Amino acid sequence: MARKFLYIVATLIVLVIAGAVAYRMFGNDLLRRALVPGVAFRAEPTIPSRMYADKAMWFARPGLTNTPVDWLPPGVERTTPGDADIFFIHPTSFVGTDRWNAALDDAETNERARIFLRGQASAFTAAGRVWAPRYRQATFGAFLTSEAAATQALDLAYHDIESAFDRFLGEVDPSRPIILAGHSQGALHLIRLLREKVAGTPLARRIVAAYVVGWPVSKVTDIPALGLPECASADQAGCLLSWQSFADPADPSLIVEQYDASTGFDGRSRAGTPMVCTNPLTGTPDAQAPASANLGTLIPDKALQNATMTPGLVPARCTERGFLSIGDSPPDLGPYVLPGNNWHVYDYSLFWANVRADALRRLAAWEKR
Repeated sequence: MARKFLYIVATLIVLVIAGAVAYRMFGNDLLRRALVPGVAFRAEPTIPSRMYADKAMWFARPGLTNTPVDWLPPGVERTTPGDADIFFIHPTSFVGTDRWNAALDDAETNERARIFLRGQASAFTAAGRVWAPRYRQATFGAFLTSEAAATQALDLAYHDIESAFDRFLGEVDPSRPIILAGHSQGALHLIRLLREKVAGTPLARRIVAAYVVGWPVSKVTDIPALGLPECASADQAGCLLSWQSFADPADPSLIVEQYDASTGFDGRSRAGTPMVCTNPLTGTPDAQAPASANLGTLIPDKALQNATMTPGLVPARCTERGFLSIGDSPPDLGPYVLPGNNWHVYDYSLFWANVRADALRRLAAWEKR
């Protein structure tokens, strides 16, 4: 029997949902007390790139077997992988408050990461070989405070990703195309990776696509600094995709408030600027598509031990501001929808088969260039 892949450990979900509700009812103080570490940030040495030569530093990479990304829904044929190398950065799976960054040997946190990878990174295995590094991710509470420690924690996490990426580049064939992908905290680190390691370099020509999912990207203030344009067509290579899923009636105010108060990469305010919204059903920006265009959504069983892939269930429409609406009657995927009708946890699984097809299509376009 396939291991649990879409199960988000109860502590994580309860904390997320209870925290968001508490925020609306009681404000920042209660939320911070519940989730923000009450200890000082502990500086740790940067992990050198050479340490990522050890296969134990990866959840998935060539040479490892029975990895989380090897899972496929029943009935989906395992095909010969394409020629791409995929660098995938998993989302936050650490919720501890006794430290700001996860330990690499934290068994509970690592199992949560494997769960995310099964339901997300598995969509890319048809396109090539997936590399998914372990990293000392920032705790969930780092996103709920402006304390300097939160920035330090995210910096530490990013530098692990940077070291892993450098090792990745050193090991893959320099002629092979690359797909970059991540979700949530992983997407945040991917954005920085694009700015610091890809934009303006020869490496940009090797990028098939960058899937910056579950994190807002401004069309106006951010895209020019990332080295890749927003994907304008379904068969375009060398471009960036992003979406954030909400059901109707949606209340994305928590995201909008933080987004509008932030500064873009060009130094201008992001306030009022549209976010990149790629419709994963069409592969195009600011589009809408009926449920019949959905090639397959992952539906977990009641025991959360496995999942089936069911087509034609979920439509998608980009809103004016740049959120992805999945309509007012989405399927029951479990109790993990966040306040505001935010389907963040399911950004990939709602459109799993379309993401799989999208990566293959863009890889074919890259190979024809």
